[in-house]
Amino acid sequence: MHSLLNKPRPRWTLFSSVLIAAFLATPPARPQNPSAESQRGETALTGIVASASPNTLVLRREDGQYQLFVFDRDTVKPRTLPAGSRVRVASTAGEEPGFRVATDIRILNAVPSTQQGVVTQPEQPIPPEVRRLERDIERQVRRYQMGVRAGLALDPELILVGVHAQVGPFFSPDVYFRPNVEFAFGEVTALFALNAEAIYRLPVSSRQGRWSSYVGVGPGFSFLHQNFQATSGGGQKIDFGDFHSSVGLNVFGGLRYRGGMFLELKTSVYSKPAPTMRLIVGYNF
Repeated sequence: MHSLLNKPRPRWTLFSSVLIAAFLATPPARPQNPSAESQRGETALTGIVASASPNTLVLRREDGQYQLFVFDRDTVKPRTLPAGSRVRVASTAGEEPGFRVATDIRILNAVPSTQQGVVTQPEQPIPPEVRRLERDIERQVRRYQMGVRAGLALDPELILVGVHAQVGPFFSPDVYFRPNVEFAFGEVTALFALNAEAIYRLPVSSRQGRWSSYVGVGPGFSFLHQNFQATSGGGQKIDFGDFHSSVGLNVFGGLRYRGGMFLELKTSVYSKPAPTMRLIVGYNF
């Protein structure tokens, strides 16, 4: 009996015991190939196209709520997105809660050709805040814009008004050409200026966000007239008039809000006697 207890165990028994212990100690394996959407932090929604434009999509989700998506240069989407089509939209979080950035749009059920162009009433109207945000984003990414401006100039002290156009982007998504015309009036001074300026939207600001910051530079052509009148001892008026024209360099920076308003601080160098500082408030339509 003692010999049986002391008899060594077969090697295969020891090896199988080690394998069983290792198996029990190993944690369950995790999936090694997560979906591409999960790796990119994307989520997917399915719903009906309520409205679509070249830059935005309003989706009526399956729960009846509305979601706004914006497009960027990397968005994969069909050429057209007819209202009423059922689509699947993969997207990432936007720079604020009001919208998401679409990365991939797939049509699941297209509207029949016999029904395209027929306006159907949605289950409930698109909320006004979604419509307002959609219009603001469309305005912000529009290629051609017109605007007005007003402000104050220093040295000499003037009140200015003007109009401008904005075209772009050129060469980069953040570079725009913005020519403008300014009229300024003071107690003894009148100014007319033509400015051929370019602006660069700083990368620290967002493209679809609530606001963006920018800097700019460009040549300015100024025509300034100053007129002084004095009365001599005999009651006769003496008129001192002077006219100047100059070419200078405008340098400026500003903040632009998505709704169209902007605030700008501009200075002119090599352009005496044009104003050395201008504070401008404007609006882009």
